[in-house]
Amino acid sequence: MGDRVRVAEVLHTVIAVSGTTVRLADTEGAVTDIGLIELSAAEDFEVVRASSRTPVPPTTPLEGLPEAVAAEALWWEQHIVEVLRGVPPQAPAGTRPKPEYDPAVVSLTRREQAKAAELTAAGLPVTASAITKRRRRYEARGVVGMVDHRSAKPVSAHGRVDPLVVEAMRKAVAEAAQGSTRTATYLFWRTGQILEADHGRGAVELPSRRSLYRLLEKLSAGKHTTGSARTRRSLADRPDGPFGERSAAAPGELMQMDSTPLDVLVRLDDGVPARVDLTGVIDVATRSLTAAVLRPTAKSVDASVLLARTVTPEPMRPGWARALAMSRSALPFRRLLDIDARLEHAAARPVIVPETIVVDQGTVFISRNFRASCNFLGINFQPVHDASGWEKGHIERMLGSVGTLFAQFVAGYTGFNAERRGRHVEQQRLWSLLELQELLDEWIVLWQSRPHDGLRDPLHPGRMFSPNEKYAALVETAGYVPVALSADDYIELLPATWRAINAYGVKIKHRTYDDQALNPLRQQRSGVKDRKDLWEIHYDPYDVSRIWVRDHRNSGWITLFWKQLHRVAAPFGELAWDHTRRTLPGASEEQLADAVADLLRRAHQGPAERGDTGSRAGLSRRDRRVAARTKSSPPSTPIAPEAHPADRVADGQAGPPTTLPRRASPR
Repeated sequence: MGDRVRVAEVLHTVIAVSGTTVRLADTEGAVTDIGLIELSAAEDFEVVRASSRTPVPPTTPLEGLPEAVAAEALWWEQHIVEVLRGVPPQAPAGTRPKPEYDPAVVSLTRREQAKAAELTAAGLPVTASAITKRRRRYEARGVVGMVDHRSAKPVSAHGRVDPLVVEAMRKAVAEAAQGSTRTATYLFWRTGQILEADHGRGAVELPSRRSLYRLLEKLSAGKHTTGSARTRRSLADRPDGPFGERSAAAPGELMQMDSTPLDVLVRLDDGVPARVDLTGVIDVATRSLTAAVLRPTAKSVDASVLLARTVTPEPMRPGWARALAMSRSALPFRRLLDIDARLEHAAARPVIVPETIVVDQGTVFISRNFRASCNFLGINFQPVHDASGWEKGHIERMLGSVGTLFAQFVAGYTGFNAERRGRHVEQQRLWSLLELQELLDEWIVLWQSRPHDGLRDPLHPGRMFSPNEKYAALVETAGYVPVALSADDYIELLPATWRAINAYGVKIKHRTYDDQALNPLRQQRSGVKDRKDLWEIHYDPYDVSRIWVRDHRNSGWITLFWKQLHRVAAPFGELAWDHTRRTLPGASEEQLADAVADLLRRAHQGPAERGDTGSRAGLSRRDRRVAARTKSSPPSTPIAPEAHPADRVADGQAGPPTTLPRRASPR
């Protein structure tokens, strides 16, 4: 039904099909019933897929064709329309058709024969069958069907270059995607090497130099083959097909985490300038930067600390403007305060409980410790695919914004590569790590009130919201459930290892930990068969003074102190210990503790005076950097210090107190 057919030189439309009977209606409205077999057996039967009237032309039917080809198509349209209608297109109203083209008197076949005779007499030999073919193409495609099909043949995108050369250069361009940037001359040489390896020496001849340059330009278009290596790798890793995006309709529904070096030099202890790592987490629904920490070197425990800070209110600090308080922000402070009393003195940064966290394949995030932290807090852990940074584009862009909106305004800014770095940056007045962290925390609160281009009203796209305004809108529908972390919760977020409890205690990296509370568990099996009856130990890589043993039987934690703690008067972490152990591979635990203490003592005293030959020998550059990074790394767990057994009063006599490292107050 709906098909157009021509029978006895009359155009009909199929209006019904019933069994073997077809009902036809002509252009004047007359209805005819005919058998299907009789219809198909008629000599003049023809199926017409389109109307005989001039089709509605496309907006640009002949655009892009050579001028001569387009003019020829329009010339043929004049003659074919005259065959169909009797008069050429655009003919004035009332124009009478020529006698040989009058549809009311002459059949379509006769009209086609007349047109063939007319064109042949005019010097263009053509047969009636050729006119019939052009008429059918016009009925199906319009004026585009009049274009010479030879001009529409696809032309090779690479010209006359041998396809073997094209394929070889395509391989050379693909090889360069992950390699270092090289020039076009190397790619030409590599193309010849591939041809020689695949087809033999001299089997395929390379075209001229100019042809090779033109071919390379076509094959490397949009790939940065001879440009930036970072951009080239990013384009090569980009997936095929259209880009998609997972939407988030509630705070915490989807969060992203990443770490990157901050383009700012900080002054570590002992005056050592160094760059630090920035680790941050962002909420996709509200674009809130819920937490960010600076560390000399990012570790898995830092990712766990970010989780803890995300679900913990940011307290107001001395010196901050009152305008940064949550009570004066767009956040629904009064309503949230009735639910969570911790918000009374909080800054204007929302507390968001993550449901799903997207991270990359970095060792900081795919570590067992961070996975365990996510499981502990009930968070869905979702790593991206390899080399797929675009899957967490929000945090990538956010860290870039930290560089442009914060880092470049800080003293000691280095730029993101050596080409953009100024001279003698390390000689400027640099911030310490803790001071820079304070500035970053204040900037994050300010960021929350800044209108964000990605937060627009769908009904009024011209209106931008700030992260705090977006959070206030979404929390009305999503709700708010506070999560308070205790000291034991922070211990749960620390890295874990499994060890046996021996008669002398627990040994980790050649350090022995012990306490009287461990007596019931000495040389006992934990009962955890999957871990070969070992005991779960949690430790802080920034503070080696103590560890925590999980008591599976009593559901608690036992704090163990390092036996050599009395030899070291300052807190330090794994970095200083590992550095000293590599320097003295055969030293005992006591000797290593003394060496670490001496390293920190010499770092504190500073370099020897010129001409001084005393015992204050100068530190190596590596020693100074290790000591500075050690002192600049605060402990991860905000737990109140406990008294070491050596400090306790023995037999009622107050002994001399042993100097212990003090823990940093919780942030």
